[in-house]
Amino acid sequence: MDPLSDIIALLRPNTAISKPITGRGEWGVRYAPHDAPGFTIILRGSCWIAFEGEEPWKLEKGSFLLLPSTPSFTLSSHPGIACEQRDPMDVPVRHGEQHGAPEFEALGGTFRIEAINAPLVLALLPRMIHIPHSAGRSVRLGRVIDLIMEECSGDEPGKDMILQRMLEVLLVEALRWPGVTPDDARVGLLTGLRDPALARVLRAIHADVRADWTVAGLAQIAAQSRSTFAARFGAVLGCGPIEYLTRWRMALAKDALLRGAKTLDRIAEDIGYESASAFSTAFRKRLGCPPGRFARTSGLEDTA
Repeated sequence: MDPLSDIIALLRPNTAISKPITGRGEWGVRYAPHDAPGFTIILRGSCWIAFEGEEPWKLEKGSFLLLPSTPSFTLSSHPGIACEQRDPMDVPVRHGEQHGAPEFEALGGTFRIEAINAPLVLALLPRMIHIPHSAGRSVRLGRVIDLIMEECSGDEPGKDMILQRMLEVLLVEALRWPGVTPDDARVGLLTGLRDPALARVLRAIHADVRADWTVAGLAQIAAQSRSTFAARFGAVLGCGPIEYLTRWRMALAKDALLRGAKTLDRIAEDIGYESASAFSTAFRKRLGCPPGRFARTSGLEDTA
């Protein structure tokens, strides 16, 4: 798989919640941050959204917004309106006047992602993806969301697998939109994949994580000098190339340990360590505990 597909697969999005949101008149609500991706697509009218410490901006009909990790935010019919605190709900929501045809209509949703590797993976993604209606892609995203809604409303065999795949499609479709750019001060995978030289390196690493990669060898793939490549990689990805490789290896290891289907020898071989002992030493140094203890404690926390 390519690097972006690898990232989405490791997140394993699941348990979709999708609901209609409507409003009429003047209204404003505030939501606390929560560690789950959220998305919305505006179906009718418009609303104003503001993140903590930032000025509000307008979401118009056809706009699509995806937040890989949802911060505190307000949603309102007009800027400057006092906002009531609300908790996320999995049922239809009506804001403002409770009677009469809605002036505003949206579809909002959230879903769970694998918590073990979420901090690492989300750090590689932009904090927000906003695709305006004028970009044309919201229609395509809307079709995907319609399918998610339809699947959520039923209880057919294979529902969990179908939802996971649809959510993966939703994430990839949003993230690969050409207009997605990170914040000025943010670095990440998407920026690296849009740099032809770094994209070749990232694809090489993800295609063969077991290889004994060196900075010099990766610089050759980038067709750059060692110093130029190392500086560029660090500026765009936020860490050195070998550090990126190590983080990705540990992410794959944690995922394998959580699943519990592989021996330490197999995990070590799969991610490029000479032996289970060498892998265990590297894992303990990086995570502060041996792989076996990590698997036991993380499994218990996941089911608590």
